[in-house]
Amino acid sequence: MMKDTVQAAFNAQITMELGAFYSYLSMAAWFEAESLRGFAAWMRHHAEEEMVHAMKLYDFVLRRRGRVLLAPLAGPATNWDSPLAALEDAFAHERQVTRAIDALVELAENERDRAAVSFLQWFVDEQVEEEEVVDEAIQNLRRIGDFGPGLYLLDRELAGSTGAEAAGGVENEE
Repeated sequence: MMKDTVQAAFNAQITMELGAFYSYLSMAAWFEAESLRGFAAWMRHHAEEEMVHAMKLYDFVLRRRGRVLLAPLAGPATNWDSPLAALEDAFAHERQVTRAIDALVELAENERDRAAVSFLQWFVDEQVEEEEVVDEAIQNLRRIGDFGPGLYLLDRELAGSTGAEAAGGVENEE
């Protein structure tokens, strides 16, 4: 069984992952409204990954005979000034998730919960990829600047990808 402190931290992480799902789905809707369907598909893919992350945590808590306690989610942002601004928000969120995962690992280590530490290693590795993929897309947008044809080409490239390939990273979702 999980200690109460570890269980509470896992529940908080589930909420954070569900919040990311909600935010990224909102970004996907905004990109659709802006007729950037490649960006929309790319963000929707990332939203779906966040749901997978939440469910991995959910299932782990249940396998450890813990109790999942779902918390309310705040409404996500629904409008951005530019595609770059939306992706910068996504990157900031990924960095926040990385810090939360690191804190969760530290707590599990302090509580001597070896199963949790082992389980969380996947998330540590995943966050390196998550930050890299979003950062690469941001760097591409910065290079493009206000060059409309460049935005058009990046949108088309993202439409044909599941996320990491078009942004320059390596996809490795399990």
